[in-house]
Amino acid sequence: MKLIVGLGNPGKQYEQTRHNIGFKVIDAVSSQFAIPLNQSKFRGLYGMGIYKGVKVILLKPLTFMNLSGESIRAIMDYYQINVEDLLVIYDDLDLPVGKIRLRQKGSPGGHNGIKSTVAHLGTQEFNRIRIGIDRPQVEMSIPDYVLNCFHKDEQILTNHAVKKSEEACAAWLEKPFLQVMNEYNQ
Repeated sequence: MKLIVGLGNPGKQYEQTRHNIGFKVIDAVSSQFAIPLNQSKFRGLYGMGIYKGVKVILLKPLTFMNLSGESIRAIMDYYQINVEDLLVIYDDLDLPVGKIRLRQKGSPGGHNGIKSTVAHLGTQEFNRIRIGIDRPQVEMSIPDYVLNCFHKDEQILTNHAVKKSEEACAAWLEKPFLQVMNEYNQ
């Protein structure tokens, strides 16, 4: 069983923000895999199904970003999912808008959702897709920036990153994550 988690914040006011790119990818994967997010438990919204012969759980933690690890740990414990069968998707300030990077481990790098995940899993070694949102070009606090929407001229790049991330998720169901990393880290 594989668990794919997209990080974000619940609520209409956050839907289109930079911090919610993980939720956008989960929505795309949900549509592509025909796995509806129709269950509410583990402090999250999730769906289960089979895609390409693999049992998959898709999860959007509804704990707000800073407590994402609580939801991830709860569902992993309940379904007895190993950490190597986890993939977490989130925004990254250190990558340009639209760029994606797959990694098997690493520090949280200041990302509070990943800090929470590391704290609850007790390890930094889990699969992840980081999606670039860039840093603010003008004087703006990081919290204000990540809770802002993408600019109109960034939408094409963002949509491309969501599509590539969704494709990487599908590839992971058939290949080792290291191989998927080599294919998608161009």
